[in-house]
Amino acid sequence: MDEIKLARINELYKKSQNEGLTEEEKVEQADLRSEYIQAVRKNLRGTLNQISILNPDGTVTELQKKDKH
Repeated sequence: MDEIKLARINELYKKSQNEGLTEEEKVEQADLRSEYIQAVRKNLRGTLNQISILNPDGTVTELQKKDKH
């Protein structure tokens, strides 16, 4: 996500606190927030995929996605 979109998210938040948003601005804000959350999750997943665990016996275990029951 680029700096322009982040600035717009902050601008819409401040406007919502001060004077309220139009329906179009509310939709824009929701879209931008959704895009931001997706970017954060993608970044976090990339970071977690780079993590390995060093076991006491010296072996290395890669992190794996946990199965949902």
